Amino acid sequence: MNIEIILITISIIIGLYMAWNIGANDVANALGTSVGSKALTLKKAIIIAAILEFAGAFLLGSHVSSTIQKDIIYPDFFSFNPTIFALGMISSLFATAIWLNLASYFYLPVSTTHSIIGSIIGFGAIVGGLHAVNWRELSYIITSWILTPLSSGFIAYLLFSLLQKRILYALNPLQATKKLIPFLTFFSIFFFLFSFTFKGTYFDFSFISSFLISSILGLLFYFIATILIKRVPDISPPNKYRIKPQQTLYLEKAIKHLQRIKLSSFGDTYEKSSYLLKELRDLEKKIKKEIEFSKTTTQYIKVEKIFGYLQILSVCLITFAHGANDVANAIGPIAATTSILKNHQISNKVTVPYYLLLIGGAGIIIGLISWGWRIIETIGKKITELTPTRGFSAEFGAAMTILFASKLGLPISTTHALVGAILGVGIARGINAINLKTLRDIILSWFVTIPVSAILSIVIFYLLKAIFNI
Repeated sequence: MNIEIILITISIIIGLYMAWNIGANDVANALGTSVGSKALTLKKAIIIAAILEFAGAFLLGSHVSSTIQKDIIYPDFFSFNPTIFALGMISSLFATAIWLNLASYFYLPVSTTHSIIGSIIGFGAIVGGLHAVNWRELSYIITSWILTPLSSGFIAYLLFSLLQKRILYALNPLQATKKLIPFLTFFSIFFFLFSFTFKGTYFDFSFISSFLISSILGLLFYFIATILIKRVPDISPPNKYRIKPQQTLYLEKAIKHLQRIKLSSFGDTYEKSSYLLKELRDLEKKIKKEIEFSKTTTQYIKVEKIFGYLQILSVCLITFAHGANDVANAIGPIAATTSILKNHQISNKVTVPYYLLLIGGAGIIIGLISWGWRIIETIGKKITELTPTRGFSAEFGAAMTILFASKLGLPISTTHALVGAILGVGIARGINAINLKTLRDIILSWFVTIPVSAILSIVIFYLLKAIFNI
């Protein structure tokens, strides 16, 4: 059998294995918040993922695919032997798949993007030399990795803080929810459609056209949400908890003022302000505990149920965004490898065949069904306790960050965006709400992803090179 046919077959098998691991780790990341907050069952989440992962990859994925295929290392440095370049891409995919498999086994949500870029750098630097790596492009990508959790965390923090003040700490949470839900629906639809139409792969509208289309359809959903939310019957909050949430806002302001007094005073004033500060913090904790208890009442349950429906909208955003930024990343290199082996030359522009998308889609869904629960458990339960209001805030923050990066062609980490957003929600609740041990393990896995992937890629490359005598 021709060696090219053998390598193409191997690359497709590895591609299926890679897709399985994306489903088990990366897609599970995207769904973890919704399943963890019980807004969606795993079955419903899989159906949503199956549809919108494909949509994101088809409609926005080409921006990122081109970055992965030709912007991390310079293909021209391997033009002397295109088969070597194809072998390197196969090795990179295999190394990425192995690392994702190991991470999923240990319940660690790691980044496919980090792993595949680390693998490509490892192969490119060793085989093509350090000058074969596009360090300038890489510096932009690394910067985006740092900014990703910060930006998604910041958006999620602001949104959940808003929900706390306007809804969860309101005198009548259900009434406050009815006022805010149509606006949140509008912004969710607007951002989704704007990313879909403005300079998309299949729809390339101008900024003004995209803005108008997104605004009109966003307003349509605003009015639909307004009509539907009015049909929810009002429930009076129990008198026992009527003013409790509002007290925390006053206490927060008092604590901030006392902290300023303490920092600028000495002697008796310092001692008294320290004592008062401790008393106020103890009182704040006591009231917050009572508020948490009060959230088991019918009104708070109703609020969370309403946000459960809104979270279904946000999970559509996050899975579409994930498809745009991650699924095409994995399938793109397989398409590049197949093209090189068939044509015996390196092309800067490669079309992804439909059969690869089908293979990738099948692998992703199988991976999600068989092993996705491991990462869903970490994302949904082990970082911080999630409810639909918290899950919506996290997913919205992550989706906005990922969609914006996709427009810029930056292969950022969905994992970083989601974990950063969940941390933002956790910080809004207080640092004690975060499981620091789980956070430590996740961050450590992020740091070792690139070097481990690079080493695995180099080892696999030389093994394949020896086996096929290339």
